[in-house]
Amino acid sequence: MHRGTFTAPVGPEAAVDLLGPGSNVVVPLANGEPVTVLDAIEAAAPGLQGVRVHQMHALRDRPYLDGRFGDRLRHVSYFLSPVTRPHHAVGVVDVVPANFSEVPMLLRRLDRLLVVAAASPPDRHGFFSLGTNADYVSSLVGRAPLFLEANPRMPRTFGRSLVHISQVTGWCEADHPLVAVSSAEPDALDARIGELVAARIPDGATIQTGIGAIPNALLAQLAGHRDLGVHTELFSDGLMDLVEAGVVTGVRKQLNRTKAVATFALGSERLYAFLDENAAVELWPVRYVNDPRIIGQEQGFVSVNATLEVDLVGQCASESIGSRLYSGSGGQADFARGAMFSPGGQGFIVLRSTTRHGISRVVSQLQPGAIVTTNKNIVDKVVTEHGIAELRGRTIAQRAEALIAVADPAARDDLRAEAARLGLLRPA
Repeated sequence: MHRGTFTAPVGPEAAVDLLGPGSNVVVPLANGEPVTVLDAIEAAAPGLQGVRVHQMHALRDRPYLDGRFGDRLRHVSYFLSPVTRPHHAVGVVDVVPANFSEVPMLLRRLDRLLVVAAASPPDRHGFFSLGTNADYVSSLVGRAPLFLEANPRMPRTFGRSLVHISQVTGWCEADHPLVAVSSAEPDALDARIGELVAARIPDGATIQTGIGAIPNALLAQLAGHRDLGVHTELFSDGLMDLVEAGVVTGVRKQLNRTKAVATFALGSERLYAFLDENAAVELWPVRYVNDPRIIGQEQGFVSVNATLEVDLVGQCASESIGSRLYSGSGGQADFARGAMFSPGGQGFIVLRSTTRHGISRVVSQLQPGAIVTTNKNIVDKVVTEHGIAELRGRTIAQRAEALIAVADPAARDDLRAEAARLGLLRPA
């Protein structure tokens, strides 16, 4: 099969004909996964040889993920999800460490590429839309064979998410719902952290946030702001609410003025309906959205990301619990660096001061084997419910004192004693 062979849809099993020994199949993250195409590839797995499926943050727990096909069909993750995490723990899923902005570059280095993706049906001009996902796949359009699954439930989005029918090797039709993700409900502690960050965000700032209870709490606190811009990895329900309320206008942005820019969207069915043919939101490739050099061109850029544990010099372990891998690097370091380059930019790392079991998440040293996602030189501000620790430009001792001050009060004496033992603070 060659590019442009199919002007009409075929069956999803036609994608299998594009696979050979050692093929590398690239699949978008989350709802960009073409369900029927991967069903067909799994059905053909007994006859495959050394095929690898490369994907970030899978939402569907597929049979091949448990390793049942051995080396014939194996998953390679660039960011673990609740679905792939247990499979990695038993050794049947591989993980490639990478900042999200660099994933397209890594994928382009692979041999025998085939890209398979979900999309909206083609419009009267012959253009599909990649819908909720530009991510790393949009950078591969025209650079690798592309097989699409056209789903009428996929929203038609704009930006760099459009693909003309002449650019696809083949396409099929399917009709299945997108995976909807409920918004995490913030509690009082989350709301306090959100309040502290919101107070530091000026009108006209361009923001980036993730998904979860603390980001949701922050976005709810921004309802009284004016003329915010959005340049973010993930477009969520909370950002949708701010666009609908007129809080997000983008009129003060330096790039893509008046547009909310993201590289993928994940949330409720209402979010997917909101995105459909909505020119206010644009989906761009992650190599653009997450590029610190692009982010740094915005004035007063604000990055907000969560971590699991932070030590007293400011190292953030955001993807592992000790040596147990939990997720991946994602775009945290991308946006932290971008905010650092932005004139008047701010980078916030947010976390509760303790775990659900009352264990301090501000620690003298990271747990053995913990992976540093955002290094100490990039971290700007660390926020817990107890306040904001300013780290940028501070000495080691000043950093330790600031972090101890936002730790759980019950942990502060032990942290100070440990800091003195480690030479971070002078003994009292």
